[in-house]
Amino acid sequence: MKPLKPHYHKLLSLLVIAFVAYACSSSSSSMQQAQDSQPQIEPKPLSQIQHPNPDPREGLEAGLFDAGEATWNLNKLASKQPPEDFVGVTNSDLAFKGDYAIQGNYNGVIFWDISDPSNPKMVKNYLCPASQSDVSVYNNLLFVSGEGLGGRLDCGTEGVDKQVSEERLRGIRIFDISDINNPEYIANVQTCRGSHTHSLLTEGNDPESIYVYVSGSAPVRPEEELPGCSSALPSEDPNSALFRIEVIEVPLDNPSAAKIVSSPRIFEGLTEAPTHGLSEADKERIEEAKAQGKFVVEIWGTPRVLSDGFVERLFAQRGVENPTAADSASLREDLPAMIAEMVGDDGEEDEDEVQRGPNQCHDITLYPAIGLAGGACEGYGLLLDISDPTQPTRIAAVADSNFSYWHSATFSNDGNKILFTDEWGGGGQPKCREKDPMEWGANAIFTIDDDNQMNFESYYKISAAQTSAENCVAHNGSLIPIPGRDIMVQSWYQGGISIFDWTDPENPVEIAFHDRGPVQAGQMQMGGSWSVYWYNGVIVSSEIARGLDIFELEANPYLTQNEIDAANTVVFEQLNPQDQPHYSWPATFALARAYIDQLDRNDTMSDGMVADVRARLNQAEAASGGDRSDMLRTLADDVEGEASSNKKAQKLAETLRSISSPE
Repeated sequence: MKPLKPHYHKLLSLLVIAFVAYACSSSSSSMQQAQDSQPQIEPKPLSQIQHPNPDPREGLEAGLFDAGEATWNLNKLASKQPPEDFVGVTNSDLAFKGDYAIQGNYNGVIFWDISDPSNPKMVKNYLCPASQSDVSVYNNLLFVSGEGLGGRLDCGTEGVDKQVSEERLRGIRIFDISDINNPEYIANVQTCRGSHTHSLLTEGNDPESIYVYVSGSAPVRPEEELPGCSSALPSEDPNSALFRIEVIEVPLDNPSAAKIVSSPRIFEGLTEAPTHGLSEADKERIEEAKAQGKFVVEIWGTPRVLSDGFVERLFAQRGVENPTAADSASLREDLPAMIAEMVGDDGEEDEDEVQRGPNQCHDITLYPAIGLAGGACEGYGLLLDISDPTQPTRIAAVADSNFSYWHSATFSNDGNKILFTDEWGGGGQPKCREKDPMEWGANAIFTIDDDNQMNFESYYKISAAQTSAENCVAHNGSLIPIPGRDIMVQSWYQGGISIFDWTDPENPVEIAFHDRGPVQAGQMQMGGSWSVYWYNGVIVSSEIARGLDIFELEANPYLTQNEIDAANTVVFEQLNPQDQPHYSWPATFALARAYIDQLDRNDTMSDGMVADVRARLNQAEAASGGDRSDMLRTLADDVEGEASSNKKAQKLAETLRSISSPE
């Protein structure tokens, strides 16, 4: 046992006085309260974490809806398969409104009622194809991204077979979901490069409008299809659709009048970012693929193996059902030009263009509480000032040769740190194999100093090796509102979901996970968690191939039930993770107990004092009126006196005083 601190003798005296004052209570009752004050699972420091060994994520059985599963410190509540029109089509991102999880899909949008998280029910599936159907919600408005060349203004399923067409939708769709069973398509805003993703700024300084930040990554559409679109370099055409994002203003009193109000060039002055080559596992895979006669193409100078499913679709587009050797030879000859058109690479190395940095962002996370945004923009991570919603400006940029494709961003709750993800391989490649570097396809954690400069601290990547049949790389996630800690849940495609603590930016530590085996044994087939977010006490995952998963946190030494209970007091009416909310916690006994567990875990207080504070908090909760208030204020004074220099103890004292004086 740790020695008593000098001030603790005073606390012992106060405890004796308190015992005399409550002499009318039986001694057995007091002893029971002391026993009840102890947590069922003792908190342990993260430095003592014990991960499952061997890791149960390795060697899981393959299968679509019957794959093997491994779970640690999580409880899976439900899994739901997608509706018929959406089976076999990619499920994408999530947004939340009331009791509903709104799931994007390349074929449209699925609305799930998750009021009973153990039995979610699909209430509506809205068929409206246009990849990748990134979704956001504000009150009764739903926003959906469209970027693919086959998306139609009328939501038709027949696609668009013309190079230039008035029927094509590439941009943002807007729906009225006042009646969630009958979404009403009220408007769209067309953009030159479509909308791969978008972010909704709902807490800006304009009470009459909200703003949509659009990140488009497709080739620029022809001016004949959308006037004003230009693919020339900005030096040649100041109106170029390259090297910019789009900002759409949505008037709340007339959302159908939404329009682009600015196209900020946040990439000005950035040069080409450093990159890395292929990993040893990649080189081996390329050689094996060539030997097997697979289709290998170069995308931006990097060789990639096309999946069998993608090749089948290419043959289907050419009207070939059973390809012959001649058909394969013809496709191989045409592939370089076809791929270049798909990704916007004309193969010409213009000297000016080669030296330039990114010409697009993949995703932007807005954090209005601190007036900043994190831009994950191909070869750079950007920090943006969004105090003027229509004119975001770049205030810092970082590059890293270990990163391949800066994909998304998440801020710590206090805004002093930012985490970027690297979607190495584009999300369709196995990048968590045993020979893949742990610094590639990972997260990079930065602190943000007083001058808004980002300083690198560490990487985080799941430790379980995945097979070559599993697309795996860092992807979408969100903070879990554990008070006083930065804990994140994150998707890793077929690497599953991982929950990790990055409160200490130099030492991120995994504390929970869920994973499945490959969709198909021995052959890469897309699947896994596209995005996973915490929402009102549950964790919801959009599974690319399998539908929707819902989990709840399970108490363990590294995340106690008290911490979970405190997190669950945070309730939202709606949530868009890329419009990052600032977490605040109501003053409750659960919050106080969470802080006590953290003081215990961090070895800040003596064992005796921790036990005493827990027992006295239980006594106060059992009391009422003035007695409760007096006991809480006295306890707050004692805690503050014992550990006045400890911020966690100060938080505990503040919480105790707030509980003692409810409004």
